[in-house]
Amino acid sequence: MKVFKRIAPLCAVVALCGCHMESPTLGAKAPSSHARAVSFSQLPGWQDDAQEEALPVFLAECHKIESLPPESGLGGDASAHAGHQVGDWQPACVAARAVPAGDRAAARAFFEQWFVPTRLPAGKRADGTLFTGYYEPEIRGSLRRGGIYQTPVYRRPPDLVRQRDAQGNVATGRVHDGQIVPYWTRAQIDEGALAHKKLELLWLADPVDLFFLQIQGSGRVRLPNDEVVRLGFDGLNGQPYVPLGRAMVAQGLIGSDDVNMASIRGWLEANPGKARAMMEQNPNYVFFRELPSDSPLAGAPGALGVPLTPGRSMAVDRSYIPLGSPVWVQAQVPLAGHLAAWNRLDFAQDLGTDIKGPDRADLYMGWGPEAAQAAGNLHSPGQMILLVPRSEPGHEKKHRHKHKH
Repeated sequence: MKVFKRIAPLCAVVALCGCHMESPTLGAKAPSSHARAVSFSQLPGWQDDAQEEALPVFLAECHKIESLPPESGLGGDASAHAGHQVGDWQPACVAARAVPAGDRAAARAFFEQWFVPTRLPAGKRADGTLFTGYYEPEIRGSLRRGGIYQTPVYRRPPDLVRQRDAQGNVATGRVHDGQIVPYWTRAQIDEGALAHKKLELLWLADPVDLFFLQIQGSGRVRLPNDEVVRLGFDGLNGQPYVPLGRAMVAQGLIGSDDVNMASIRGWLEANPGKARAMMEQNPNYVFFRELPSDSPLAGAPGALGVPLTPGRSMAVDRSYIPLGSPVWVQAQVPLAGHLAAWNRLDFAQDLGTDIKGPDRADLYMGWGPEAAQAAGNLHSPGQMILLVPRSEPGHEKKHRHKHKH
C-alpha cells in the first residue's frame, strides 16, 4: 500500500535557509544503532554510475555547508558514525575542489578515498528501504484574481510564529492574549481566515492544484502569457499532517492497493462537490515564496538550502542520515513506462513529513509530465548505503568472508 505523503522541502537548517523548522532540533540523536562498514565492491552498479555528474552536486553542498560554524549539526547519530557536524565534511570538501571536472575515474576515486560505505541498522520493513518519489508540478495560474483563477496561493503570514516552551518543545501558531495558540487550519483558511491581508502571491485555476502543490512543497505556475513563476516552500501552519490516501482508504473511497497520486486526484476531480471537505481532513497548510527565475533548469531549494537536482537529490529522515550525505541507492524506478534499475549516488538534501526511519526515502524526479508520472508511480523496495566522510583519505580494506566448515 502506498500511503499518500507530503514531501515539502522543509528548511531544516535554520542558519542555512533562514526559515522556520517544522521538525525536531537538528543534531538530535537517533535511536541506538549498529552501523556497519561495507566495501564499494559490494555496491551493485557502483562502477557503472556517472560519479562525475554527482561530484558537482556535492560541491554545491560544500559551498553551503562550509558557511556554517564547524560545530553546527546536520543530523544523524553522533554515536554511530561521523558526518553529523559541519566540521566532519571540511576535509572531503577541500579535496573535492581538486578533482578535475568531468573526469569519471577521478570522481570515483575521490568518493572511494574520502568516504566509507556504511549500512545503517535495519528498520521495521522486512524488504529493505521503501522508496517513493516527488516532483515539482507545473500548474495554471494568474497574478490577478479573475475568471477561473479564484484559488489563492498564500505567502507566509507575518503572525505565524514559532516559540520554544519551558520543556524545550517548539510550538507553531499565533499569539492571542499573550499566548501561543494553534494557527488557522486548512478549513479555516479556506473559509477566509487570511483573506484581505494582502498575502496572495498569485491565483490558481483549480483548488486541487493547490493541494498537490502543497503536497510536493514547491512547483511552477504557468501564467496566461506563458511566463513561469517558480514557488518554493516557506512555512507550515503547524497543524498535524493527515495523509489523504489513508483517510480515503479508511472511508472505503479507494482500495488500499490503489493509493497513489493519480487515484487520489482522480477521486477529487470526479467529486467536485466533496473535494473541498475531503482535502480539509488534512488541516496542515503550506505557505510559499517566489523563487528567482534566473535558474529555470535548477530545482527548488531543499532542506539543505541548495537547489535540488533531478535524479540526484532525495529526502530522508535526518535522525539517521545527516543532511548533505551521499547515499548509494539501489532500487527499481518507473521510467518511460517501465521499471528500470536505479543504481546511483544520490544526496540527502531534503526532508519529508512521511519520511521516517532508516528504511524510508523519497527520490526527487524533477519537473514536467515525465517527472510527475515517475514520482506518482514510484513505490519500490530497495537498499541504501550511507557514505560516511573520512577525516583523511584512505583506501578501503578488502572484506574477507569467513565460512564455517
